Amino acid sequence: MALYNYLLAKKTGGSFILRIEDTDQKRYVPTAEQELMDGMRWMGLTWDEGPDVGGPYGPYRQSQRKEIYQQYARQLIESDHAYYCFCSAERLEKVRQEQQKRKELPQYDGTCRHLDPAEAARRVAAGEKHVVRFKSPRDGTTTVFDGLRGEITVQNTSIDDYIIVKSDGLALYHLASMVDDYLMKITHVFRGSEWLPSFPLHALIIRALGWEMPQFFHLSVFLKPSGKGKMSKREAADLMKDGFSIFVTDFGDLGYLPEAVVNWIALMGWSADDRTEFLKLDDMVQLFSTDRFNPAPAAINFTKLDHFNGLHIRNLSHEDLAGRIQPFFEKVGIQADLPTLVKIAPIIQERLSTLDEAPDFAGFFFKSEIVVEPTELVAKGLTAEQSLLAASRSLAVLESLAEINPATAEPPMRALVEELGFSAGQVFGILRTAVTGQRVSPPLFESMEIMGREVVLERIRKAVEMLSGIE
Repeated sequence: MALYNYLLAKKTGGSFILRIEDTDQKRYVPTAEQELMDGMRWMGLTWDEGPDVGGPYGPYRQSQRKEIYQQYARQLIESDHAYYCFCSAERLEKVRQEQQKRKELPQYDGTCRHLDPAEAARRVAAGEKHVVRFKSPRDGTTTVFDGLRGEITVQNTSIDDYIIVKSDGLALYHLASMVDDYLMKITHVFRGSEWLPSFPLHALIIRALGWEMPQFFHLSVFLKPSGKGKMSKREAADLMKDGFSIFVTDFGDLGYLPEAVVNWIALMGWSADDRTEFLKLDDMVQLFSTDRFNPAPAAINFTKLDHFNGLHIRNLSHEDLAGRIQPFFEKVGIQADLPTLVKIAPIIQERLSTLDEAPDFAGFFFKSEIVVEPTELVAKGLTAEQSLLAASRSLAVLESLAEINPATAEPPMRALVEELGFSAGQVFGILRTAVTGQRVSPPLFESMEIMGREVVLERIRKAVEMLSGIE
């Protein structure tokens, strides 16, 4: 939702506002606000107004706007669009249970709706515990307009007298956000489709206060990767076991580029057209249109994220890629210098799906020694004796070269393969294991050039020695 708001604001020359909706103190997490801001900044979504940068319509934390909401709650009460309710939680639970027994829609039964306003005011002044409820109409219909679905009409009997101010004096989303949208001059509201049932209530509150409605768009929710059920924070632990996450702050640690995450998320509920897949943030701003929203729920597809991440990795300059993979080497205890990483970047760039794959794939460049079991040097389809022959002859060819690089080493090595009558896969596989310690590595001769002649020859000599010891 934040991404789409950002794109619309930048496309139209508007302001992108960060507003912290924290009036539900029971669910308040002290670190959540900073994590949210860190995550958005990591993705490149910077705001024009917000709690940390200020702006003309602050404060931008709803918990600091209590008196503002109470003012508008009183206005609704005075215009007979809201009322004080003194019902206890125990009484409300009893009413709800009785309604369920009768198979009725659980709603407030209106006990305090008909209280004399003067009596209600006296009880409030006396300090009696109370909430404020919106006085929904009891007949007729309410029609609202959603940018994705068009007109939506509901019977007013289905709209409950919802609480808009709690007993602690803090407003609920139903009132707080409608007030803030008006005072902050919000033109467009993008939110999840789970808010559709509350949409008529919000429209009634806005109309009761005499305000013009912003344009509302209720966008698709994310489904679990299986496609069954809405994705929620409860599934996060299970995803992490498989190396995935739904928290933006985790994506960087997992080796994903912010550009790729933005690209992936954007296309879960919107499209630039029917064919464009690779998009940068600036591209999205230029192409953004609310006409391209997709109301259908989208299952989170981490395979698609890997695909986008690979595309964006391949779009990086070699210097940029080197700088981005360096922290992942350091994280596993490998001191990888930037100049060498810049040389390595071109030969691993096409093969990376995530940045954290780089140390496993290219860590051998920075190790003084590699550990190889002698049997791993025996090529598939060859005996130990044949593998020894291939390694020994390869060593002789490479020792005869003043420099080892693709231009100098590959032609004579391919001639040797033909002479020996073995396959290139067998001979080069022995060399790959000998110099990298891996069955899969970046291109062999390019890797040899970066490692340097002496290191390559030393490792092949050690491989020859190990193969000689196999009985």
